[in-house]
Amino acid sequence: MSDLTKRKLTLLDGGIGRELKRIGAPFSQPLWSAQALLEAPHYVTLAHENFIQAGAEIITVNSYACVPFHLGESGYQQQGGELARQAAIIARDVANKASHPVQVAGSLPPPLGSYRPDLFEQQQALDILTTLFTAQDEHVDLWLAETIASIEEAHAVANVLKDSTKPCYYAFTLNDELGETARLRSGESVSAAIDAMLTQTNQTKALQIKDSDGIFFNCSVPEVMEQAIRVTTSLLEKYESPLNIGAYANSFVPITQGHEANLTTQGARHLSPEEYLVFAKKWQELGANIIGGCCGIEPSHIQALAEWKNNL
Repeated sequence: MSDLTKRKLTLLDGGIGRELKRIGAPFSQPLWSAQALLEAPHYVTLAHENFIQAGAEIITVNSYACVPFHLGESGYQQQGGELARQAAIIARDVANKASHPVQVAGSLPPPLGSYRPDLFEQQQALDILTTLFTAQDEHVDLWLAETIASIEEAHAVANVLKDSTKPCYYAFTLNDELGETARLRSGESVSAAIDAMLTQTNQTKALQIKDSDGIFFNCSVPEVMEQAIRVTTSLLEKYESPLNIGAYANSFVPITQGHEANLTTQGARHLSPEEYLVFAKKWQELGANIIGGCCGIEPSHIQALAEWKNNL
């Protein structure tokens, strides 16, 4: 057994957007999880509390939808940064009141639309990510760059986080179809993405990664996580890197190319806590030491993970 598979397991929360919808918060497209911030922020508090009570040790700031794609350009310019700041304050307050130690992860979402690397534009992305970073930084313990769909997008996020002394976790979203090679939504291989983070090869400049940082995989069907984690574990061992490995899948049906990013509600499937736990056990066995859930993964799923963790 490698050192990577011996590390203490930490539990992340689940998908706050679908949790807000589940508990009755104001929720519609295109505002998504930002609607509760605008109209009924007490629901955001409740969603965080639900995940903490289930056993989450890291909660994620509800800033995923504080971007022009959800708020509209005018809405974002008027209040995107302030909404992200409010979301971070809410998460910090809930974590401070928790009965067990809870860290707050600042969320840096896809600035120009989820699952669509073709929509990415670097300068616009940098401007949005910098605004969200500045809004949350005072109130968070670590950073979670979510649903990264390409190496180019990872570089943009890393540029924003380069001077942060806090742990920075880079979460890539994977192609939902199993193939011979684990791939990002861009079609680039997971191995190429990790090389871009850890080495200087070809024309790719290495990202600035600290030992406390991590490589995660998120917002993809759970079936594709195993392959990506295997590749990651192998490469981290090759480079003798102590980076954290994380996984938090969704309960969506597979997302295909050309998905209308965030414009419609993605179809879901039933994935019980017991079924999700089977996947999580395999991820941990392969080296993942931070595990939670993304869209559609509820407090009941996190509770199943917590009960399992307590018996490890």
